[in-house]
Amino acid sequence: MTSTSHRTSRLGRKRSESLVAYGFISIPMALFLFLSVGIFIYAVYISTFDWGIMGPTKNIGLDNYRKAFSDPIFLKAIRNSVKYALLVVPIQSAIGLYLALLVNSKIKGSKFFRSAFYFPSIASSAAITTLFIFLMAPDGVFNGVLRFFGVDTANLFNQGAWLSDSRTALYSIIGLNAWTTSGTMMLFYLANLQTVDSQFAEAAVMDGATRRQVFWYITMPLLKPAHLFVVATGMIGALQLYDQAILAGGADGSPDYSLMTVVLYIYNACFRKFEFGYASAIGVILFVIIFSLTVLQKSLFGSAAWKGDN
Repeated sequence: MTSTSHRTSRLGRKRSESLVAYGFISIPMALFLFLSVGIFIYAVYISTFDWGIMGPTKNIGLDNYRKAFSDPIFLKAIRNSVKYALLVVPIQSAIGLYLALLVNSKIKGSKFFRSAFYFPSIASSAAITTLFIFLMAPDGVFNGVLRFFGVDTANLFNQGAWLSDSRTALYSIIGLNAWTTSGTMMLFYLANLQTVDSQFAEAAVMDGATRRQVFWYITMPLLKPAHLFVVATGMIGALQLYDQAILAGGADGSPDYSLMTVVLYIYNACFRKFEFGYASAIGVILFVIIFSLTVLQKSLFGSAAWKGDN
């Protein structure tokens, strides 16, 4: 066989392998384009109509967007969602990083602790929230522990009804989700920690660096890709808070709309008022908020983290 025919055979084999590879990814890509890109474009289209349960009646342009930003309940939903995200994401990330460092160390039973810390993340969100409502009731376990340590819960917010007071309801949900999601963040950090070359830390220790210096000047910079991923995914999930809000505060986001989130507001507009065009406009606004914050995080963490380079 000549070199030319051998080269032709090799190119033909590579071409056939490429066709098989493209064939495997064509269906997932088609589903992605339809279910994600296509539906988003359709949502933008719907948002320009007065679209009710009987279908579209007329094109109203940007009136749905103007209606949203003139609604004080929607503005409250945005404030609640952003406030929730800005508080819960740093907390769950910090807890997740601490747990990852703990189970990555050479301690006895690390595999057990890894499973135990991750368990709340795989448990049913509805079941955990329902249990949490009972724990945070005025006569619940949480107030019982406070009374055991001498705290007079009768003089606390709304006599210790943490989820029934607008001043504490959102913070209670923040505490719940910081606990339930930290296990997932732990796995993300742990996966990145196990790819970090231990020689960097060992060399620093031999040069006289303390554990704190190793952590801040070696481990933390090398975890930059994990920081971006954890913060970005945590922010996206936090801005889509729905299940805990509706279980704890109902569809109205009680008390006093303190648990009204953007996704819960979309639910009310779509499935209670059947204003599909208006609900689509809110969904587009939520997408713009999430996309803008993701781009901001990319700029804060740098292009190296975005590309996954250490």
